[in-house]
Formats: sequence, C-alpha cells, structure tokens
Amino acid sequence: MKPIIIATNNQGKAKDFERLFNPLGYEVKTLTDYPELEEVEETGTTFAENAALKAETISNQLKEIVIADDSGLMIDALNGEPGVYSARYAGADKSDQKNIEKVLLKMDGIPKEKRTARFHCTLALAEPDKDTLLFTGETEGYITFKRAGENGFGYDPIFFTDIFGKTFAELTHDEKNQISHRAKALKKLQSKFQ
Repeated sequence: MKPIIIATNNQGKAKDFERLFNPLGYEVKTLTDYPELEEVEETGTTFAENAALKAETISNQLKEIVIADDSGLMIDALNGEPGVYSARYAGADKSDQKNIEKVLLKMDGIPKEKRTARFHCTLALAEPDKDTLLFTGETEGYITFKRAGENGFGYDPIFFTDIFGKTFAELTHDEKNQISHRAKALKKLQSKFQ
C-alpha cells in the first residue's frame, strides 16, 4: 500500500481517513508515526490558512502527499467564536471539557433560537512541487444547554443536529459520517483524488 500522511495526532480523525483511503490502496499514517517532526504552529487567521500551512510544511519535510485538516465550531451569538481557536479556546490549560465549559458559560442566558452554530472543516492536500488543493464542508446545528452523549470528541456533546434529533456525541459513527463537516469535505476530496 502507498503511504498517505494525515497531519494529525487525533486518532478519531485518523479513523475517518482510513475508511476513505484504505479501499483506494493507501496506508494512512499520522504524525504519531513521525515523532521526529516538530508541531506546526497554526499562525493563520482562517481554517484554510492553517490547513495549508500544516499540509505544505510536512509535505515539504517528508516529500510525500500530506492532508491536513483545520476545523472548528462557529457560534453565531459569539460572532463566530471559537472559530480557528476551537481546539485552544480555554487557553493554555485547554481540554475538550474546559473548552465546552467556556462555551456554555459564554452562552448562558441565550435562548434556544439564538444558539445557532456550525461545524466547519477545511482539508488541504499538499504534494511537493504542486499547488495545494482545498476542500471545505459545514454542518448546521445549535448549541445545547448541557452536554449529552459519550461518542465523538471536541464540542460534539453540545452540538445538536435536527437531522437526527441529537447531539453529535449521541450519533453512531455511521450517522456522523453521513452528515459531519469532515465527511462533507472528505467526499469533495475523494472525488478529486480518484
């Protein structure tokens, strides 16, 4: 199998990519397979800038095809926060739990109809000496008043979708793969990749 490198240490993301690329004859590798690589600092102000920065930096270092993902939660009542800062929203002491707590605290007192939000994903596919390709996907929903569900990661326990009538953390893996922002971006990438 040919290697394809996903610029992540997140095993949940890695499994999403394996389902797509293994049947096409690619072995998915992640940053955990390359401990010598330094972490690429996300200095961009948009998802596209951060995804491209990660993919291009690692692709140039390894001379391989690299896919990087930058994704996050955008909440209308918070003017698009946490946005590109989703993973580190709670500051230096960040964790999924602390990020969720910060969102729920900032959303305190905001009624259901004003809790609209979306998950956004930009995927960047970089290859040495070629133009980087970008693919995006979004899923609409709203922020719940409290956590629900044990599946997924990140903000999934407080992101509710009307499509299935539950939070992302209550969805099965197959349900999430039908509607998630990453799945939508992956479908666009897959059509180009083949």
